[in-house]
Amino acid sequence: MEAYDVVIVGGSYAGLSAALLLGRSMRRVLVVDTQRPANRQTPHSHSFLTQDGATPTQLATVAREQVARYPTVAFLNSEVVAATAEATGFQVKMADGAKVTARKLLLATGVVDELLPISGLAECWGISVLHCPYCHGYEVRGQHLGLLANGAVAAELVALLRNWSRKLTVFTNGPADFTPEQQALLQTHQVPVVEEPVLDIPHQGGYLSGLRTADGQLHPLEAVFARFPTRLPGNLARQLGCSLTEAGLIQVTEVCATNVPNLFAAGDATTGMRQVAAAVAQGAKAGAWLNRELITDGVYADV
Repeated sequence: MEAYDVVIVGGSYAGLSAALLLGRSMRRVLVVDTQRPANRQTPHSHSFLTQDGATPTQLATVAREQVARYPTVAFLNSEVVAATAEATGFQVKMADGAKVTARKLLLATGVVDELLPISGLAECWGISVLHCPYCHGYEVRGQHLGLLANGAVAAELVALLRNWSRKLTVFTNGPADFTPEQQALLQTHQVPVVEEPVLDIPHQGGYLSGLRTADGQLHPLEAVFARFPTRLPGNLARQLGCSLTEAGLIQVTEVCATNVPNLFAAGDATTGMRQVAAAVAQGAKAGAWLNRELITDGVYADV
């Protein structure tokens, strides 16, 4: 089996950022990635300084090219299906049965969005059905926006998105469930509420024309904001014994260490702040601390 200082599970922004730090520390690194990032449909990435407006694919391609310049970093297009803690680190198993060993392991797997089973939603996700106003709000400022949410989440979205548009409509996808305080907030901002279940989302190439409700009415809109539950892909974090947050994400320290010795995690798998800039920052922190731990363990680069 090939032996590495660090195996990174996930080759998107957090994983590549960590790999860059580790490559520059001359560490033997393997980045294992399925190349199916959660933002693969998103046309443009925003709020990442110097790269505002680039496509996610452009960002990832340039990042991977830059990381690949460091000869101690290798890439594998595969899926990690199991990892076993050993005295000297981990044994890591791929989907095809291949195994490698690693002194340290970094989980940068991202998350999977659990979308509602509404026709057209998956095709519009990240394009015109959006989750983050800091990523996409400027592009739809002043437009008629739908908020696909109910209760506290809907009230929070109304308060937040009022900064980008006065034309908001809440779609509760069933009976509304608001407290008197939440109802007062909606009235203050003059936000209408549609309780009919959402039947489908007519669209062209992921750009919606509105929401169609069960009564047959098409509600014209230019974009929709929604929040859906997420889950970690696979069972690797639980298998390794990671402590999870109430939201089901991997619990980490300030330096991205988990409760499991030699195991780190970074990126969307650890935080609800799903932005490229945040993932890159966290990956860099994880990479630097992984190298620091290797030095503390007495493991130095071969120079």
